[in-house]
Amino acid sequence: MQPELRMTSQTTELALAANKVLRNTYMLLGLSMVPTVIGAVIGINLNFSFMAQSPFMGFILMMAVMFGLFWGISKNRENSLGIVLLLGLTFFMGLILGPILQAALHLRNGAQLVGMAAGGTGLIFFSLATIATVTKKDFSFMGKFLFIGLILLIVAMIANMFFQIPAMQLTISAIAVLIFSGFILYDVSRVVTGGETNYIMATLAIYLDIYNLFVHLLSLLMALTGERD
Repeated sequence: MQPELRMTSQTTELALAANKVLRNTYMLLGLSMVPTVIGAVIGINLNFSFMAQSPFMGFILMMAVMFGLFWGISKNRENSLGIVLLLGLTFFMGLILGPILQAALHLRNGAQLVGMAAGGTGLIFFSLATIATVTKKDFSFMGKFLFIGLILLIVAMIANMFFQIPAMQLTISAIAVLIFSGFILYDVSRVVTGGETNYIMATLAIYLDIYNLFVHLLSLLMALTGERD
């Protein structure tokens, strides 16, 4: 086989493999929304007063459960247990949406704000995912900047648990929307360009991008347009 033909064949195989990973990722991503919604419905009716009394300890407990599931998913990325653990994680993530959904639904226009946040998240995701898929541009150069931004964001969130400054919370949410929008572009691009070849891990990354984008978009809408009684 001529070198040119061999290279063309390899390129085609890589493209087909990337498309398969992307297709499986989107299918699993869609499935993961089912336990998220179920968890959110249950979370709305739970009492999270213990987290209000000790937000830092609640945050540590939540992170411990999340990172335990992250570890389990990563270790089982090549088998069906990884999918089960991923769906378990998405149920838990839906469950801990309880406090912000409770706060939103106590507003007169709360249901509308939740719908707007969900619609805005969907619009941002599909727009950025389309850009990454159609252009097939490698956005891996964004990784370092996004990671540094994420670390600074987490530090700011922890600090604001103690200071409780409304303006700081607003700034954190606005920056988070930008960071997680960037992560959507970055993570979808990694699948398209072959940088991520495991659809379970790809789903985990993109799911977390969408989840955090929704949470911070809802926080912004509540702060800027929430109507209290």
